[in-house]
Amino acid sequence: MKRGEKGFTLIELLIVVAILGV
Repeated sequence: MKRGEKGFTLIELLIVVAILGV
């Protein structure tokens, strides 16, 4: 995966949401 789309990938976004959602 290329890291360049808004600084994060969809997977990374889901991880962040999961962490903040805990």
